[in-house]
Amino acid sequence: MMKKLLNKKILIITLSSLGILVVLGLSLFFMWSQDTYSAIDSSEAVIEEDTQVEDGWYINRAEHADKGIILYPGAKVEPEAYAYLAQELVKHNITVAIPSVRLNLPILDVSKANEVIEEEKEIEWYIAGHSMGGAAAAMYADQNMDSINGLILLGAYAAENDVLRDSELPVLSISGTEDGLSTPEKIEEYSAYLPGITDFVEIPGGNHAYFGVYGSQSGDKEAQITVGEQQDIIVDTIVDWMEDVSVTGEGDK
Repeated sequence: MMKKLLNKKILIITLSSLGILVVLGLSLFFMWSQDTYSAIDSSEAVIEEDTQVEDGWYINRAEHADKGIILYPGAKVEPEAYAYLAQELVKHNITVAIPSVRLNLPILDVSKANEVIEEEKEIEWYIAGHSMGGAAAAMYADQNMDSINGLILLGAYAAENDVLRDSELPVLSISGTEDGLSTPEKIEEYSAYLPGITDFVEIPGGNHAYFGVYGSQSGDKEAQITVGEQQDIIVDTIVDWMEDVSVTGEGDK
């Protein structure tokens, strides 16, 4: 009898300890996910007006836009860090919608784009993302090929997939030579998971953090150009590419 009671007590202590460890681990993970990169003020990327926030979406609307970009932020990067990029794209008649994602990790909210696409069907939507947001955007494209007109990767690459790599979906991959996270080597290695018609553009001197405006990022390299210069290159590249896609009709669903 004493042995059974002792074994039961040991089992209870073990289960209680495991429960405490699980709760502690989840708490630490939550705290880590909330330690985010916030937008910073920059004299080279001035925000001219506040972004409209709608149900967790930061939306910059172009008045007569027929095209739009849904931009998934990087891991633990606040949506506001892409406000300048969105602002400048709007000037080219492109609506930009940036979501707040679950636990600030876009990979946990891959289908988030559906919220906007299903509400505004009159717009030709492109899915885009920076860093982990790019990986999530590629996953969305793989699973929702008929809902979008193209995929834009910013300092990001696609993982192994079932549909995307063999598709004719227009894809634009913009990377930086000084990116210490999505390095040029990784961009090349994972290019096999993108369609053969993918357009690759490498920004000389560009790094990982300058795809947004949120300062420096751990593990990244120092950029050889300014954040303003990199942002302007990104905008011009996206605008020119989207115009080419529209002219050739490659993005038609």
